[in-house]
Amino acid sequence: MGAYPHTVMMNGQYKKKLDDLLNACRKNLRTVDEDLITRAFNISLEAHKHDLRASGEPYFHHPYEVAMIVAKEIPLDDVSVASALLHDVVEDTEFDLEDIKEEFGPTVAEIVDGATKITDIFRSHEVTQAESYRKLLLSMVNDIRVMLIKFADRLHNMRTLEYLPPEKQQRLAKETLEIYAPFAHRFGLAKVKWELEDLSFKFLHREEYNQIARQLKSRRREREHYIKKFLAPIEKRLKEEGLVYEVEGRPKHLYSIYNKMLKRNKPLDEIYDLFAVRFILDTKDNNDCFVVYGVVSEIYKPISERFKDYISLPKKNGYQSLHTTVVGPEGKLVEVQIRTRAMHEVAEKGVAAHWMYKENKSSLDKEFESWINWVREIFEQRSEDAPKELMESFKLNLYQDEIYVFTPKGDLKILPRNSTPVDFAFEIHSNVGFHCIGAKVNGRIVPLNTLLRSGDQVEIITSKNQTPNPDWDKFVVTHKAKSHIRRWIRDELRKKADQGKEMWEKKLKREKFHINEDELLKFIHNALKIENVQTFYLGIIDQKLDPDAILQQLIARSKHPTSAEGSKTTEEAQSLFKKFLNTAREFTTGISILGTSDNFMHQYAKCCNPIPGDEIVGFVTIGEGIKIHRKDCKNVITMRMAESERLVDVSWPSSSGADFIAALRVAGKDRPGLLSDVTHAISTYQNTNIRSVNIDSRGSMFEGQIILYVKDTEHLDRVIEKIKRVDGIIEVERFFG
Repeated sequence: MGAYPHTVMMNGQYKKKLDDLLNACRKNLRTVDEDLITRAFNISLEAHKHDLRASGEPYFHHPYEVAMIVAKEIPLDDVSVASALLHDVVEDTEFDLEDIKEEFGPTVAEIVDGATKITDIFRSHEVTQAESYRKLLLSMVNDIRVMLIKFADRLHNMRTLEYLPPEKQQRLAKETLEIYAPFAHRFGLAKVKWELEDLSFKFLHREEYNQIARQLKSRRREREHYIKKFLAPIEKRLKEEGLVYEVEGRPKHLYSIYNKMLKRNKPLDEIYDLFAVRFILDTKDNNDCFVVYGVVSEIYKPISERFKDYISLPKKNGYQSLHTTVVGPEGKLVEVQIRTRAMHEVAEKGVAAHWMYKENKSSLDKEFESWINWVREIFEQRSEDAPKELMESFKLNLYQDEIYVFTPKGDLKILPRNSTPVDFAFEIHSNVGFHCIGAKVNGRIVPLNTLLRSGDQVEIITSKNQTPNPDWDKFVVTHKAKSHIRRWIRDELRKKADQGKEMWEKKLKREKFHINEDELLKFIHNALKIENVQTFYLGIIDQKLDPDAILQQLIARSKHPTSAEGSKTTEEAQSLFKKFLNTAREFTTGISILGTSDNFMHQYAKCCNPIPGDEIVGFVTIGEGIKIHRKDCKNVITMRMAESERLVDVSWPSSSGADFIAALRVAGKDRPGLLSDVTHAISTYQNTNIRSVNIDSRGSMFEGQIILYVKDTEHLDRVIEKIKRVDGIIEVERFFG
């Protein structure tokens, strides 16, 4: 958007609004950057100048009122007020997050971004699992001020809810009651919590709300007269004690009364704590609260089981107060709360009040630490931060080991951190996991090993022909996914082993030879170093073992039994191998394997895929002829140490028309049309054929493998040069698996 207007023409109405906001900040905040708030005010006014709310008033009224709530009712700092003014700018106007960051810095941008993401989640999904949604919010939020702004945003929306259609009223009220009100309680924001609950109650149960409100109103004068009578002797004594205090009738919260009526199954008349008073002392001495308690208890009989000392043992959210219930005039029960002014601020404003009352903000005292611990280390202080930046270092990490993701229908699933679409697929159902062939995250196709984040919407693409890939076991993290994949792998190995066993038994039957499994196990263990018969059967079906050669050894062994642990049989087997090896050397030493008239059986090793031009060596196998390896193949190095007598010199023919498989690893910057350009570069050089392409994108980068057919190393080198010239390619190298 470019530069913001730092000043805008505003009429007298908006000038007064700005003055009122700045006055509220000066009154409630320790320090105020008036320029920051003024700029945020001007930009919000400019951004929303053409927008109207459902009530018909200018939309700017909403962010302004949210900022006023943050300044007056849950005051924390000037950054919170500025962010409140801007909290809907990115979501609803032409300004974007980069504009906010450029003008106000990364902290304000992060807070605005967090508030926007939370709004997006709640717009696109219906609340069905309240506790999961509360966890989702905490898992997404990095700065406490995001939640304070969302509380203020929701509070103002609830105060103006009557302008919305009934169905939207119901949805927002339910969401508020199940998520925002309990959350406000967790943050110690009692006043916000009570108002959110009462407003939700009003729209969810209108008839009951009106009935209770009507009854309370009709008896208000009667209650006021009674409370005055109750307080008279107490106030006389407190005056004698020289205490400075304020006394108020505790406001009655309709939702709380409604819940008590339901819980106790009693009418309104029998809810005894309709009479309640609160003493707020202007003192820093907590003992003064106990003095007031002593006075009240002398005048009126206390009900001992109703006494609660939250001063000596504060609640985990930092709440402190003395609670007692006494028998007042006419035998009526009266609830009494006694607290200092500082305690009252903490009770009403929670973490914001804690912050206001700290003289030394470079460290957190034990009281604040206990509040922090209660929210299971939601906040943590980074010691390297300067004191004025301490708020920016608070991190909400309550559910850092969990992520919260959605199905396309909006159902919420809780998974461990670092989960992938495959974990998600198995979480939905084992059949979905088994047949998972791809995934979309937030509408985009992604690799199956992509790490999911809280708030992602995940769609699994399935195919009835798809089966689990053993490689999935390397990246899945959930127990459910791992156990299903490993069970499938075991079942598949068992099926393959059964096929190998069937093939082996057919050969035994054809040769009319019998050997029980114990004897077979002893033989394969001693002769082939194979630990179990399943591995033996798998070796047969995977063509790693030659069952005919092994059977001939067993037949020869049975014809020459010996007590010396089969020494004759072993000697005969070694003799047969030496004869085979010598034959191989006759055909290969000093001549090329390829093109020889003797056509000796050979194969190219899949571990290194040699091509003409590579330095090669042959390895004599039993049943598979000679395996051709690159001389620098890691397997050849092992063979030289263990079985060097099996290695034979081989060489390529002077010319060959054959094609050989080679693999390339490519990496670079992703862009539209890149894959098309790469394949075009390959195919236009001597009509080079491509066997397969596997490319993964990660953000703006990509990496993958290309399998192709080439004549020799020179052919491959030319192809590599062609690929390197493609725009966006950073790296191309031969790949050996």
